[in-house]
Amino acid sequence: MKVLLVDDDATALLIASSVIRRIDAAEPVAVTSPVEALGWLRENTPDLILIDQVMPELDGLAMLERIREQRHLADVPVVMITAETSVALRVAALERGCTDFLTKPIIVPELLVRAQNLLRLRTGQRLLKDQAAMLRVQVDDATALLRQQAQELVGRLAHAAEFRDPETGGHLERMATYAGLIADGLGFDADERRTLVQAAPMHDIGKIGIPDSILLKPGRLTEPEMQVMRQHPVIGHSILCNSAHGLISLAAEIAHAHHEKFDGSGYPRGLGGHAIPLAARIVAVADVFDALTSPRPYKPAWPLEDARSFLLANSGSHFDPSCVAVFVARWGAVVETFHTSPELLARA
Repeated sequence: MKVLLVDDDATALLIASSVIRRIDAAEPVAVTSPVEALGWLRENTPDLILIDQVMPELDGLAMLERIREQRHLADVPVVMITAETSVALRVAALERGCTDFLTKPIIVPELLVRAQNLLRLRTGQRLLKDQAAMLRVQVDDATALLRQQAQELVGRLAHAAEFRDPETGGHLERMATYAGLIADGLGFDADERRTLVQAAPMHDIGKIGIPDSILLKPGRLTEPEMQVMRQHPVIGHSILCNSAHGLISLAAEIAHAHHEKFDGSGYPRGLGGHAIPLAARIVAVADVFDALTSPRPYKPAWPLEDARSFLLANSGSHFDPSCVAVFVARWGAVVETFHTSPELLARA
């Protein structure tokens, strides 16, 4: 532990240094010039500083101010050594960040005890900082692990739904990418965008509760069958809701509302406009676009331009106009995503 001693009196420095050496693990750094001491302090952080008040270049008060201006010295205890005992000086020193005072002439036992006590406090202060830093690391690690576990859970559930509806192929990856493009265009920050992309593939998780006779029917559904199919947003929400994790909570929100329409004619709750969560409005555009441009047993894949025209024609009725506008504005990235889909490349 380094103790900086600053005094233009060489004899006083010699006495103070010998006292500091009596403290276990303490090493004195004796400097006669306050300017030289400040230069040393720019590159070093001692555990204790003792400064004389009356010095030719800078007095103790001025040096105190310079010390406390440096962030790395903000917590270092500083003791002023002075023959003056006026209240005004002590108040001025305390206002500038002085920790303690010693009166000249120095009483060796008092210096020894004061220095020992302050170094013990400094050691405790360091230990607390180290423990706080360690706790921050542990909390960050635990948070990262929870995030990773939630991501894995979401991915596995999404693929479980895919097993029940194998015709979707690369739908989950593409629509999530499209959703990310829209979110980016709407000003989502990197974390918000990442969470949306991770949650979007869960939009149809409720289909695991739909009977195979309806879910896997090769033709169009009858109205009663459609009523059953329209329960999958409610089922998906019930699977994912009430989670304390933000990712799963967002996935629940998307699952519940991605079939709502901007004009209020959607299902299951008939929400409209901005009452529909923004994440669900984004996913609605991405989901419908990819469904239109993908082949299904009951229809061929639409050309990309036709699907874009459909979005534009239904902007403001089915879809949030701002989401459609951003999607169309990023058309180059949309086309690239479509043509680099693993599913499409596999068919080629």
